[in-house]
Amino acid sequence: MEKNTWPPGDLVIWIFIMAELLVFGIFFAAYAFTRANHVELFNTYQATLDQNAALINTLTLIISSYFVVRAVAAIKNNDSNRCFQWLLATLFMGMVFLVIKSMEFQHHFSQGISLSTNTFYMFYLSMTFFHFLHVILGMVILVAVALKARAGGYSAREHDGVETGASYWHMVDLVWMILFPLVYVMK
Repeated sequence: MEKNTWPPGDLVIWIFIMAELLVFGIFFAAYAFTRANHVELFNTYQATLDQNAALINTLTLIISSYFVVRAVAAIKNNDSNRCFQWLLATLFMGMVFLVIKSMEFQHHFSQGISLSTNTFYMFYLSMTFFHFLHVILGMVILVAVALKARAGGYSAREHDGVETGASYWHMVDLVWMILFPLVYVMK
């Protein structure tokens, strides 16, 4: 019998998620305000970003969120092995995201671009690197959850850890869904 809790996972992760969303929200508001006062600068340097890489990363994170949903569904069906497999698939997509984003960072750094290049790059590098670190943290959490799932540590009745990890991963995805259009698309 499945144990239902609201919100899914541990309440502490939701407090952490809300705090993280607040920090990202402040970043986004500062970006939007500054952009509104420097439209030409932001449009000029936004054009130097690799929108194709960002779109691939967006699709990668959407797919990864689907995979983590499947992991939760699997454990709710008492299938630890399937949960583990879906978590591995999620982690693989997280790694794809990190590789693509690292290539973007490498390209910019090889061009001599840094936080001090201009206001646009200060925001771009700060926000995307902060998100990058959150992807890494999400992957660390999911590795711990996957190892426990593989060891049979979760069940249909006791799966808060899987839901906790999935909730954090969805937050990482949500932040990118705002960051992508804000930084890469909006003119």
